[in-house]
Amino acid sequence: MREIVDRLRAWQSAGRRYALATVVRTGGSAPRSPGAAMAVAEDGEAVGSVSGGCVESAVYELCHRVMETGTAARETFGYSDETALAVGLTCGGVIEVLVQPAPPPPVVESVAEALAAGRPMAVAHMLDASAATLAVGSGVRHGGTGDPQVDAVVAAEAEAMLAGGATGVRTVRCRPGLEVFITSFATPPRLLIFGAIDYAATTATLGRFLGHHVTVCDARPVFATPARFPDAHEVVADWPHRYLAATTVDSRTAVVVLTHDAKFDIPLLEVALRLPVGYVGAMGSRRTHAERLTRLRRAGLTDIELARLRSPIGLDLGAHTAEETAVSIMAELISVRRGGTALPLTRTEGPLHHDATG
Repeated sequence: MREIVDRLRAWQSAGRRYALATVVRTGGSAPRSPGAAMAVAEDGEAVGSVSGGCVESAVYELCHRVMETGTAARETFGYSDETALAVGLTCGGVIEVLVQPAPPPPVVESVAEALAAGRPMAVAHMLDASAATLAVGSGVRHGGTGDPQVDAVVAAEAEAMLAGGATGVRTVRCRPGLEVFITSFATPPRLLIFGAIDYAATTATLGRFLGHHVTVCDARPVFATPARFPDAHEVVADWPHRYLAATTVDSRTAVVVLTHDAKFDIPLLEVALRLPVGYVGAMGSRRTHAERLTRLRRAGLTDIELARLRSPIGLDLGAHTAEETAVSIMAELISVRRGGTALPLTRTEGPLHHDATG
């Protein structure tokens, strides 16, 4: 819904009826993750995607049927179905799609405003005939089922999932047998890059492209300038360890240390490896890494804390240029975040796509 909410808002303002299709469950090598959305207006215009093209035609027709009947529908598409070839889902995956009449205008409006302002927001879709929708944010709630008890339980679950950036189906505790699909539109994960060097510039560019909120920090004001890092959301001139200790981080935060200078690295890594961040990587040769571990042990870090450090940073891609090195770094970060093996797909088995974790 994130990618299409502005279009939904425009249709809403113009008084155009539409139906909204949302992927609520997936299995195997499904082409899109839960939360992927597609909408179809009454005049036939379509935006978004639920399958990367595989079953769009079938979902398109289902959207028109829902607009005609005014009743929500759920349908599962999979390779093993007798309709597999007809709809084109030949990737071996399974997707379950909820199609519902247009959510209430306040829900769409609140989601659009939150995303535009960079505020977190969760949207809950009831998986029953009502397909009632509830938008939950910081002190904000729009829409609902009409049952205060259900709304309170769903809102609490949505807030908890939003805090962790999670998306998925949950059971409504006060109503046995009733399920709800909750999509979390969390704030972008932070990418903290330390060291204002050329590798930092390319990593900032790629990090922003991949949806991170990027900060570049260096103790040297002459190098830590917005002009040198145009793709960073913010550039900070401060001692790295001091900045990291004072800034807000969470389990989705990635710390990338590119300074490879002990007077910066050691104090910074002392802080980073004791914070609840999701990734800590440091640039340097294998010799530099060995010396760094010795210094960090002397500083009192435990083997468990040191095991969190990914150094030399990045995957072995044979990278030479700054751009290739940035790809290597971000590829490792993605692998850690998504639980990938970092192996060639020809050497792995099972689903090609890992579940999204926010």
